[in-house]
Amino acid sequence: MTTEGNGSRHEAPTRERPFGFLRRTYAMLVKELIQLKRDRLTFAMIIVIPVMQLLLFGYAINTTPRHLPTAVLLQEDTDLGRSILKALENTAYFEFTQEVHTVEEFDNLLLSGKVLFGVEIPRGFERAVRRGDKPALLVAADATDPVAAGSAMSALGQIAQTALIHDRVGGDPANPPFEIRAHARYNPAASSRLNIVPGLVGTILTMTMLIFTALSVTREIERGTMENLLSMPITPVEVMLGKILPYVGVGFIQASLIISIGVFLFGVPILGSLIMLALLSTLFITTNLAIGYTFSTLVQNQLQAMQASMMFFLPSILLSGFMFPFAGMPRWAQYIGECLPLTHYLRIVRAIMLKGSTLENLRYDTLALAALMLVAMTIAVTRFRRTLD
Repeated sequence: MTTEGNGSRHEAPTRERPFGFLRRTYAMLVKELIQLKRDRLTFAMIIVIPVMQLLLFGYAINTTPRHLPTAVLLQEDTDLGRSILKALENTAYFEFTQEVHTVEEFDNLLLSGKVLFGVEIPRGFERAVRRGDKPALLVAADATDPVAAGSAMSALGQIAQTALIHDRVGGDPANPPFEIRAHARYNPAASSRLNIVPGLVGTILTMTMLIFTALSVTREIERGTMENLLSMPITPVEVMLGKILPYVGVGFIQASLIISIGVFLFGVPILGSLIMLALLSTLFITTNLAIGYTFSTLVQNQLQAMQASMMFFLPSILLSGFMFPFAGMPRWAQYIGECLPLTHYLRIVRAIMLKGSTLENLRYDTLALAALMLVAMTIAVTRFRRTLD
């Protein structure tokens, strides 16, 4: 309906349909729910992340770890020696997993991180106790992780009394005829920064390297440049190496910057080989880049690539030993942690910087990183799409 006046035409205002606002809002709500249903990765994150956090914090995380791997150098097999070892086990902090026969084996196990404690009962120990010489029992602790070592070290004060309850060799249990000499190696002051700063190297590299390459293939698809890439005479291996290698240099610069700040600002030492630290850091960087590239071949867009990276980063930071003691986790959580590159790199970087460990001491973790890198690269090459699906 129109009206004319003063030479102009005016349209009559249209009336708003009843409940139009609610209908449009409802239509938009249904559309978003359908889109969410189709985006399976986002829907999985809604379910998986809170469940994962609950399970990990409820079952896997333990700030007072027990049954810590311990080596024993038993230079004499006597009743008193066995009583002392039994008393150590009864505290539930120590679990004897290795028996060595030389001081060199004893030191190598601590350097490699295979054990967190070492107990040495010297030759002639029981005879010295019976003579009243009050000999010393040595307990060496790997204090690179102060949280893991602290509780167990505090329990040593009652060991002498407990050991003498069922095996009296003379004297008052309240004033035992021997002493336990505890030695916290590699971090005697129990400084938390010596543990955290080297760990930050691996944590920051994991987050950045995953994101860099996780976006690589999906970015090509969303920008429309994948057609040009696929039309070129290039193999999937060449595509992968071409996308990974530039970021190896970026990661190396990041690692150098973090380590330099740790050394000059926080006073973290580098007792081992700097060249070996650089080489193994490069191996770790390449492993994370390969995993990130694998994610980019499995997802369909950049948002899903970021989500996949975060789903991998969460268990990495919780189960690697960065935030919580690795030895205090249940066995199933440790198995998962062994499949994460960050777990092995944390052992490597802390061992080189704080212990001065050699490649022979770190052979297991080096081979584990190389194996994870090869597995990730194999999956990535296999999954690379030669056509746009």
